[in-house]
Amino acid sequence: MPRKIRELIFELEQFGFVNRGGKGSHRNFEHKKGVKITISGQLGDDAKFYQEREVKQKIQESK
Repeated sequence: MPRKIRELIFELEQFGFVNRGGKGSHRNFEHKKGVKITISGQLGDDAKFYQEREVKQKIQESK
């Protein structure tokens, strides 16, 4: 079962990413090391596979 968008956002925030805002359903996150990621979708929507993969990749880059 896919995770929800809110779960991906929570995970990003726990690893030090800060929400820099966005337009519509897009949210731009940035880490202090310069790693950036954009998450699209409403909080209750199921996350797409590529979104989950990208979140894992960006968290690894920020370490």
